[in-house]
Amino acid sequence: MIFDRDHAPDAVARLRELCAATVAKLADPELRRRVRQISEGLDAPLKVAVAGAVSAGKSTLVNALLGVPVAPVDAGECTRVVTQYEYGDDDGLVEVECDDGQVTRTRLAPGHRLPSELGVPVETVRRIRVRLTSEALRTVTVVDTPGMNTVTAANEQAARRMLFGTDEDDDRAQAMIYVLRYVQAFDDSALTEFRGLTEVSGMTCVNTLAVLSQIDRRGDEDDPWPTARRLAARAYADLKTSVYDVVPVIGLLAETARAEALQPDHLDGLRALAELDEVDLDFLLLDLDDLAESPDSPVPPEIGRDLVRHLHRYGLRTAVSAVREADDALRRTLLEKTLLEKSGFGAEAAAGTVAGGLAHFARRAGQLKALAAITRLRRLARSDAFGADRAALDALAGELDENRPITSGLHGLRVFAAVEAMSRGQLILGEEMQAELLRLSRSDDPAQQLGLPAGTAAEDVAEAARAASERWRAQAMIGAGRIHGQRARDVLGVLEDLALPPVASAARAPEAAPPPAVAVDAAAIRRLLASPLVQAEDREALGHLLEGGDAAAQVAASPSARLEDIAAYATALSSRFRAVSQFLPFMSDRRAAQSVSDAYADIAANAHEGEPPHVLDR
Repeated sequence: MIFDRDHAPDAVARLRELCAATVAKLADPELRRRVRQISEGLDAPLKVAVAGAVSAGKSTLVNALLGVPVAPVDAGECTRVVTQYEYGDDDGLVEVECDDGQVTRTRLAPGHRLPSELGVPVETVRRIRVRLTSEALRTVTVVDTPGMNTVTAANEQAARRMLFGTDEDDDRAQAMIYVLRYVQAFDDSALTEFRGLTEVSGMTCVNTLAVLSQIDRRGDEDDPWPTARRLAARAYADLKTSVYDVVPVIGLLAETARAEALQPDHLDGLRALAELDEVDLDFLLLDLDDLAESPDSPVPPEIGRDLVRHLHRYGLRTAVSAVREADDALRRTLLEKTLLEKSGFGAEAAAGTVAGGLAHFARRAGQLKALAAITRLRRLARSDAFGADRAALDALAGELDENRPITSGLHGLRVFAAVEAMSRGQLILGEEMQAELLRLSRSDDPAQQLGLPAGTAAEDVAEAARAASERWRAQAMIGAGRIHGQRARDVLGVLEDLALPPVASAARAPEAAPPPAVAVDAAAIRRLLASPLVQAEDREALGHLLEGGDAAAQVAASPSARLEDIAAYATALSSRFRAVSQFLPFMSDRRAAQSVSDAYADIAANAHEGEPPHVLDR
């Protein structure tokens, strides 16, 4: 079965079948449990972790995401451990999971708040799980993590365990919202380290959103948004290979609006402030303590303190303006709508907002979960095992090879891999092609993926894709036999699909099938595979040549690659191994490399001719 880039559900179904088949073959109970856990994750809500520095505004943003003020924003026990918010019918149930397996159950405090004390030593807590009936949690599980630059090593370790997993624990996030209070060296280096630590986690700029928080605290500007947008653009320029987008937000206003925190007494206080003239209001807001303590304040002290806590200075000005413009019947509705709009959270899934970033994750949820499952299954396949279990894990690893249908057909995943390789410095690209790759990974619309306006005619999209294909074909040939070449071929496969006419992309003609595999000297290939002088990338190419079931697989090309592309890959690899043969010290190794070069030349010749080659039993 071949999957195209839009068939993530098919990939999830195929992975589920693969897990079931693997469980049936395994005898070890622990291996069976781990495979079942991975399979169950395919049907679970997408797990999105909210991470960042201490006091960056993570918990406030979590409350905005949930629409409930449940996450504590003060420095209590619950801010020191990972807290997972998930859908459950028993609204308010809190489960405290400890490292020793003990689970203590309690409930949310009045006002839907986490309890101030957990009932067990906080240093023994692995995770808190909170059940809520919020509809948003049916598709997304939200994880609030401790600050990742805390002075308490255990806090940071807990956050990293949730994001990255450990050798013993595969429970990790599949997407991340990284909260930055302001752009500083810590955040850039932390994201760089994040990439280095998570090679197996699948995190790339496709599933990481950066949020620039507390933008209303940057100075005395009446409108913080022009400066915030400039800062976000500057941050994105620095972090574009690590994050999907950088969006500014005023988390406090988003929390207040989405959690409906303002009560009738607060509206009365805002109405009293709205009756002041602008000069008196400005003077009163110079020092926010005056709102509660000044004898000139028209609001009771308790209400004044609440308004500052829920809105701060910019929010107060925004709320007062909204109250002045609305009549009594519409005041609350208009106020919450205005606060949400001015927060930058986004009422709709608009680009450049937190809501838009969540929509981006939701559209790719199937792909992200499939990618996480593939990563975890590959890791599990390397586990120590013997006998039938070893054979079952080897078979599992074979099914997850990049040229097998599960992975090779999911072009979206292959673009993710190319983006990750670019961020790691394994795929070296100029600025134009970097931008091209990022567009491919971040948009769903074919026209926008190619830098064209939405609604561009299909034939113009196809022509742009063909032009881009030439650039990526050249990159694939330059990097033949290396990770650079493999990832460039991944991108090329996506562009080739975009270059097809709409009808042709739905069903390929039989003549587009790749030629059969050519005969190879298996002994020569194994000799080279055993040589310590052959580079890892070349050994990977040799593995494809030996095991590939057709000519496309033998050169690690997409199953949908054109004959001319197969010929180009094969020609580049033939040249590569001809060069390798010149540097090997032993004559037998040089002859083996020349044999490989000849095999690739045969593949190129057969692809050029378009005729079935003579196939020998290998």
